[in-house]
Amino acid sequence: MEFNYAYSGNTGVIERANNTQMSFAPDLTRQPTYFMGELRQNIAFREAISALHDVVISDLRFKPKDKTAYKEWAAQQLEIDWQLVAAQKQEIKQKIDRLNAEIQSLRHRSYERLKPLYQARQKYFDYIYQKDRDAWFVLDPVITVHPDEVFFECFSMDESSYGRLGASYEVFKDIKEFACGTTNVDYSASLYDEFQKIRTYKTTQLQVDPSGFEVQTTSESAYKEVKIDLPDTWVRGFLQVSSAMSLPTIQFDLQPMDVYNLCMVLRRHKEKQGPRSLRYHLQPGQPVWLVFEPWNIEVICPRSIYTGSSEQTIRVWGRRRLLILERLISVAKKFTVHLLGTGMPSFYVADLGDMSFTLGLSGWTANDWSSSGNFDLMAPRGNVDAATKQTVFQALKTTWRETPSQLAKRLNLSQSTVLGALSSYTQAGRAIYDLNKQVYRVRELSREPLPMDKLRFTNEREASATRFLQENVVKVTEANQNGGVLTLTGEVKERLKTYNPTVKIDGDERIIAAECTCNWHQQNKLYKGPCEHILALRMHHARQCL
Repeated sequence: MEFNYAYSGNTGVIERANNTQMSFAPDLTRQPTYFMGELRQNIAFREAISALHDVVISDLRFKPKDKTAYKEWAAQQLEIDWQLVAAQKQEIKQKIDRLNAEIQSLRHRSYERLKPLYQARQKYFDYIYQKDRDAWFVLDPVITVHPDEVFFECFSMDESSYGRLGASYEVFKDIKEFACGTTNVDYSASLYDEFQKIRTYKTTQLQVDPSGFEVQTTSESAYKEVKIDLPDTWVRGFLQVSSAMSLPTIQFDLQPMDVYNLCMVLRRHKEKQGPRSLRYHLQPGQPVWLVFEPWNIEVICPRSIYTGSSEQTIRVWGRRRLLILERLISVAKKFTVHLLGTGMPSFYVADLGDMSFTLGLSGWTANDWSSSGNFDLMAPRGNVDAATKQTVFQALKTTWRETPSQLAKRLNLSQSTVLGALSSYTQAGRAIYDLNKQVYRVRELSREPLPMDKLRFTNEREASATRFLQENVVKVTEANQNGGVLTLTGEVKERLKTYNPTVKIDGDERIIAAECTCNWHQQNKLYKGPCEHILALRMHHARQCL
């Protein structure tokens, strides 16, 4: 999927003894979006934006060792005449001494004499840009300016971790001007080093430069035109994160010292065998209790009391990604944990006062957000006509963020209809659910509508479910409503077999439990999303309700 960016120059940093100005170059081809403000909470912002960088560079995929170079070196050692090497040792030492003296001399010469070195280095960076494009676009985050906050979003290199930093306007002082919207910004790798220089005694100005929008981009050589062919998995992963955040979760708070203890165990121990899970034991009115496998190390969190209504035991994997939260421990007031279930994604929201940092983790590291976490299939799928969807989205754009109940009341629509419309725009990359403030926000992932025909079926199961409906082989045998939860039982005929799916749907049209007699569901449950028979049953019932 190709994305075209045009930047007015590069991201720049102007540093003085008592002042640092950071200017992000925005994508000029998008709707004008800009922001200018002076940091009030320097240290907290520095730690939060650094944690966001840790998300960007995170890549915990298994990488087998490449022993080709070693084998070549070992073969060369067998062919060396060591007596000849010993004879030449003194001559080589003299050459090294002469070269060192010459290098020392060059270091004291003027910039003009070193200019070829800088030119060669630039050629190297140009080569990397052409041959390893990932090293360039992976650090370009998505920045959204809203009336109440500015937030940054990014994805890890292995596509298993998602980071979002939201900074309210209380984080800044002397806000000069801003324009709401979403843009991609030029985020150079060296900018991270500049963030580390933020201090309380220095004034730091942060701005998404508005001046880039004042001139034409077609005839200015100063613009950096970038064409990036992003993989579909990157785009789909962003959509899956947005859908997963809107699902019902098991929620509890962890105090910073409890997160410190969690990270300390991970730092002190290295797992050499499975299982490698982190087990949460949750009992109403009792402290949260964690168990690290395979060592069975127990950590009790006396400051963190579980306030839920039922006892839960949930296992999560890919726990080493939680070390991203380390930099936030010293500045966080608390961490709110959102768990979807065993082997399912989890979200950790750090309360930084006027800022919030959301870390979204897929079920496990190898199970990235796009390939197996089909959580848009579990989100509300009510059939809402195009006109109503447009009305809901336009109403959301007038306020930029709002709860579904507020939207439903303002538009005189049912909450399920509003949730269905918002879910559609979330799955299309045009809205996002804010876990911290529990509201939906406008966030256009790209300036052009995403090719939903290309992204429509994220896997074969959804395509098969649609085909079952077209072939009229789906039947609802029983439908029961109890306590706001709809339980559907049905049958799906596929070739010579008949499968019997059962699905439970809450009042917000979200799947909260499901079973099926097919082999795929027996092996995977809901860890990789619902099977095609569960999807077909749900879609068939939705059509009957029209």
